[in-house]
Amino acid sequence: MVFGPDITEQLARARADLRLGVPIVLAGSRPVLVMAAETLTPARLTGLLALGGEPVLAITARRAETLKAHAYDGSFARVLLPHDAALRWVKSVADPADDLRNPMKGPLTCARGGDATPHGLAIDLIKSARLLPAAVILDLTDAAQFAMQNGLTVIDLNAAKPILAARSPLHPVVNARLPMEVSEAGRLHIFRPDDGGEEHYAIEIGRPDRSKPVLARLHSACFTGDIMGSLKCDCGPQLHAAMAQMGSEGNGVLLYLNQEGRGIGLTNKMRAYSLQDQGFDTVEANHRLGFEDDERDFRLGSDILKSMGFSSVRLLTNNPRKVEMMEASGVKVAERVPLKVGENRHNHAYLATKAAKSGHLL
Repeated sequence: MVFGPDITEQLARARADLRLGVPIVLAGSRPVLVMAAETLTPARLTGLLALGGEPVLAITARRAETLKAHAYDGSFARVLLPHDAALRWVKSVADPADDLRNPMKGPLTCARGGDATPHGLAIDLIKSARLLPAAVILDLTDAAQFAMQNGLTVIDLNAAKPILAARSPLHPVVNARLPMEVSEAGRLHIFRPDDGGEEHYAIEIGRPDRSKPVLARLHSACFTGDIMGSLKCDCGPQLHAAMAQMGSEGNGVLLYLNQEGRGIGLTNKMRAYSLQDQGFDTVEANHRLGFEDDERDFRLGSDILKSMGFSSVRLLTNNPRKVEMMEASGVKVAERVPLKVGENRHNHAYLATKAAKSGHLL
């Protein structure tokens, strides 16, 4: 049907539902009801338990490691919900906020065997919605009827898997002249993904020669550092130093990618900050939340550069992973240009962890 949503649009609708606390249905050989643990309500949990069956709380292997639970499924674990499970129990397993106050959450019994494909996809979908990566899941016998009776979004599992595994194509929307302090010859380009996700920006300074390596930076959005002047990171000083260097040289391209908090979103980043206040470093905090060290996809930057006609860069970065991903994505890195600014007494340990655990050249 020409007016109906395709699978990409259905996934965007599903993300919105999950963020609102509305369940969705994943349809396939093993249809399941999925609810995001973070937005689960008491009424919906009560309704889920009343349906019978064996509901589980799917969490990532990183979170399972913290809770001493067995991730039999490799990248995630299926924790069996007690029949008298309360919302507080679900939230405490999903969210590490009270781990130190209430460390004994188990022993947790985890399911093993059988088809766990829907559970892994549910976690991936919830991650892409920038929620805590934890899902309450229940097998359904008549998924189509259940979804229709309750007005729920139905996602075809097989159609969704390749879409979630791939990055969404980016398309230029508009660009306009933007005089700035560092250069009056500035232009802002807006790029929009097909999947309904956040837009990304390219700030072009001067008129860079497309036939030569352009001075470029892939800068991940940092509301706290870029806007608020946070001293917990070096993002703000890096942004301003990169812009100033481009202005001084007369040209350059700064890619401002909306991948806040290394790709976990601002809310989860603040959760990580709270864990850091409890004594965990930046990597440990991400793991306790259920995320990897870095959830960003720098290939977005190479996509934008290529669409703007650039094939070679002088990359302003301290992160070798950015260099590797640019090269692997077809953009030659002619030179890595160090960007060592912004260290202070509040972020010294943070920068040391980036160097020791994430390989940053500091």
